[in-house]
Parts: sequence; structure tokens; C-alpha cells
Amino acid sequence: MLELAAATGEIDLKYLDESGFCVWSEPGYTYYFRGEQKRLEQTKRRGRRLSIIGFLQPLISFIYGLVIGGVNRKSYIQMMEQEAADAQKTERIRVIVQDNGPIHRCKQVQELWTKWESKGLYIFFLPKYCSEMNPIELEWQHLKKDELSGQMFDDELDLAYAVIKGVEARGEKGNYTTQRVKFNSSTYG
Repeated sequence: MLELAAATGEIDLKYLDESGFCVWSEPGYTYYFRGEQKRLEQTKRRGRRLSIIGFLQPLISFIYGLVIGGVNRKSYIQMMEQEAADAQKTERIRVIVQDNGPIHRCKQVQELWTKWESKGLYIFFLPKYCSEMNPIELEWQHLKKDELSGQMFDDELDLAYAVIKGVEARGEKGNYTTQRVKFNSSTYG
């Protein structure tokens, strides 16, 4: 019903999720001639995780933010606050489809649900263990398998630039806009 309402222009429907990357990417699928061995040079250190949180509005936009380490509730709240403000500004109902991750249901977030709804932002939780119902999962898969596969990065900054470039390439291929959110310094920690 949500997809139908979005297709007819009644609501804005976005899909939210988080994912992560390391400076050592998966080798990916390739073939080699008989007698040759697949080989990837690894960097001296594995590095810290680079996490991404994003909102996919299929065929329209992809809004995302990057953090070193894991996505925490502060960065999630900052992203949701921005979505609520945009919903209020456009005066359109906006529905965010997401999983049941701990940061999505923590007490501090639950206290904001009424505020967000008053601005026109609503949350729809997917059933547990149904990630296949979230189209943003395919974006993560293609980003990792198509754009970053088989690459090794010297550090987290090089990895971040590669992820940004990969997201932009996915946007061009999918014919949708991309926008990176920069988190407030108070969001870290």
C-alpha cells in the first residue's frame, strides 16, 4: 500500500538502512587463466570501519552520511531530524521504511516519534529478518560488489572517497540524485 501511495504521488516513501566498509574489500568474482592465482596486495593495516547510513527514494534520490566506526543514535537522529524538517517544509507525508535495529527503537528515538509525526514524518518497521523487503539492501550490495570490489585502500580517507565516488556512480546508473550529509561534530562520540 505504501508503494502504491508513493507511485501515485500521495506520499514520499524512503528506505533507510546502515552498512559498513573496510579498507580491505572483498575480492569479488573474477576468473583467471589456468595456472594463474588470484592475488590482492593487502595494506599494512586493516583500518577502522567506515559506516554509511542512507535514505533511498527509488528513482528519485539517495541521501547518505559517512562515519568512522558504527552509526550511532546521534547520527541516526540527525538524519531523521533533517527528514522531518524536509517533510514539514514540503507539507507532504513522508514514510521511512526501516528495520528493527537497536538505534531505531531506543528510548531517546521513541521520545521523538510524536515530534516527527507532527511534522509529517512517519516510520514503518519491517518485520524482523526481512531485509529483502528493503530495496536499499541492493544498493549496498551493488556498491560493494560493483563499485568497490577487489580494491584495497591505504586508509579510511581513501576508502571514504571511493565510497562517495561509488555512490555517485550508482546514482548516475540509477538516474537519481545523491546528497551527502555531513554530521555535526557533536554527533561523534
